[in-house]
Amino acid sequence: MAKEEKQFYSDLRKKSSEFDSREEYLNHELKIMSFRRWGVHLPFRDYSIELEDLVPAIAATIGKVVMVAACVSAFAYAPGFELNNLPEVDKLAFIAENVRYELLIAGFLFVILFSAILNPNANLAGTHGPMIPLIATIAAAGGHPLALGIMVGVFGLILGLTKGGSKLMTLTGVGVRGGLLLYLGATGLFKFIGKLDTWATGLSDDGSTRFIFLAVIGATLVVYTYLAKVNKRWLAIPLCSALAGVVALLCGADDFAFKSGPGLPEFSPFYWWGESTGWHMGWPGIEHFLAVMPFALLAVAMWSPDYLGHRVFQEMNYPKEAKGVLMDVDDTMIGASIRQGIGSFLGGGNLASSWGTYMIPAAIAKRPIPGGAMLTGILCIVTALLGYPMDIAMWSPVLIIALIVGVFLPLLEAGMQMVNKQQDSLSAGTCIFACAIVNPVFGWAITMLLDNLGLIGDTERAKDLSLGDKLIIPGITFIICVGSMAAVGLIPGIPALVGN
Repeated sequence: MAKEEKQFYSDLRKKSSEFDSREEYLNHELKIMSFRRWGVHLPFRDYSIELEDLVPAIAATIGKVVMVAACVSAFAYAPGFELNNLPEVDKLAFIAENVRYELLIAGFLFVILFSAILNPNANLAGTHGPMIPLIATIAAAGGHPLALGIMVGVFGLILGLTKGGSKLMTLTGVGVRGGLLLYLGATGLFKFIGKLDTWATGLSDDGSTRFIFLAVIGATLVVYTYLAKVNKRWLAIPLCSALAGVVALLCGADDFAFKSGPGLPEFSPFYWWGESTGWHMGWPGIEHFLAVMPFALLAVAMWSPDYLGHRVFQEMNYPKEAKGVLMDVDDTMIGASIRQGIGSFLGGGNLASSWGTYMIPAAIAKRPIPGGAMLTGILCIVTALLGYPMDIAMWSPVLIIALIVGVFLPLLEAGMQMVNKQQDSLSAGTCIFACAIVNPVFGWAITMLLDNLGLIGDTERAKDLSLGDKLIIPGITFIICVGSMAAVGLIPGIPALVGN
């Protein structure tokens, strides 16, 4: 009997006109794609590039500019960092050039080369938002951005190569997942609605411009609700962000201006890590690596719940047969680790994580990783070269609405869909409570341990777990998370062990 030849994507692909609906076509595409873990993948041979890929690409580019700017700004204004002693104009110029530099590093080396070609099951390496508020603490502890980046890369590689990330994802029960998503979605939503209100009110001395906040939120609510009704929520980030900017301008917001222009950043690591150029810090010493170690451990500990949330969106929106296109948590960690180490050495100020503003709209749009990754890389490069799009993406109403409709509302919706059983609601409630007491890392770690021990949630599930899955792995995870948080002063009532 002749051996059956393996069929490739190009052999199984059909035209969209052969299907009754666009959704059927997109589901078929997801079912027939299957990527090699490492190898060369090419557009139209191994995957297609569709109109739907453009939307997550635009959303990801907006999110990248926003998050990298926030990360680099936190470093630039952190007390104790040399950059904080520079004149305001020099600091702003540094931030703009480093954001431009990071867009080029991410766009070419890690989005196009890594996620679109070498490993399409690895999500794009984005920015680690939860670490941004800790940058001032890192500076006070005597940290160094390059030392932090290298340590995060090393710890992340260890977790990814040992497949620790996927193991932790498997051990996180449905109720814990749902509670984590609900907490992250709700807190982010309230925080950024407040930021939008503050921005609008601050446009005038007497607060008379606050109506701009209501106009922007009202227009966004109408459009987002309609998109949800017609099953087109994957259009939310570009449409709602553009609408927010237009409405704000029409209502009289006058704080927008083009400040960046076309150009290229400095590419030499010796410039960025010079004593009187770039970061004005020089190369790190052994004391810098010791100072950042607990922060690097904490950053990597935060990865698992972050990556888990992104993978969940694929599982909820893809057909069950689409196993070959799901995000590989371990490979995503490996990619983020390599991106972190190389990016930091080159002089970039980004802290890497799974790219949420890409994955969430891509999953909702029923698109796999590589097609949109190719477009994202191109858009990041074009944005960096032109400069002006960075100004648009960083304008407050555009930035805030992009995060609300692209990240926090979908997180809330996914969490509510997951918690549909009484036993899961107990785990979810405990997770939310623990997150509120300390932070999401603590909430995830303690609730996963209690859930796997059978003390909360699905007790039948706990009976089927081995001792390692029930106690040893969740217990070690909890100890590492709590230990690293205690070291940097994130446990209420316990003074920081580092930086005092």
